[in-house]
Amino acid sequence: EADELRLGPNGGLVYCMQHLVQNLDWLQEQLGEGEDDFFFFDCPGQIELYTHLPIMRQLADALAQWDFRLAGVFLLDSQFLIDTAKFFSGTLAAMSAMLQLALPHHNILTKMDMLTRKQRKDVERYLDPDSSGLMSDMEHTSNPKFRRLNEALARLLDDYSTVSFLPLDVQDDESVGDVLQAVDMIIQYGEDLDVRIPKDPEDEDDDES
Repeated sequence: EADELRLGPNGGLVYCMQHLVQNLDWLQEQLGEGEDDFFFFDCPGQIELYTHLPIMRQLADALAQWDFRLAGVFLLDSQFLIDTAKFFSGTLAAMSAMLQLALPHHNILTKMDMLTRKQRKDVERYLDPDSSGLMSDMEHTSNPKFRRLNEALARLLDDYSTVSFLPLDVQDDESVGDVLQAVDMIIQYGEDLDVRIPKDPEDEDDDES
């Protein structure tokens, strides 16, 4: 059937995702009804699925109806944010996904462990960005004819003030823990579990006797 449709990689992916949302009963059956399970949906990276099509929103809405607590995690390669122009591009992509999915959301900068010390320092300015400072950079590096466009983009980011990034270094346990904790907090994972109160050592001695 794929040969008959003559779809390329992106078209084939869109077709597969459309097929999935048309067969959500199958997905619900596969997920089952396990309590306190933590599911990761490793979603495709094609941005069209989050900006031009309602497919991922339909999937998220279905999961919410099945009583799943959802969080969106947008992964952006930290090596991509090596200059201000690319930062604007990545930030707009992240914002598009946030608005389209309408979920509690975190943006994660991945592959921090692959950056040089200088690159890490450069990337740190983008973790909680100052649009006015970034605009100053753009004036020195971009064509003057794009000035009004760049100013409009900077105002857009300021008006929403919703896009920030968490760094992820897979070689650093603390960094991994920070990201996991951030996601746990927005989905309130584990809050319904019973609190386990450790036994007093004296009580354990009494039980043994």
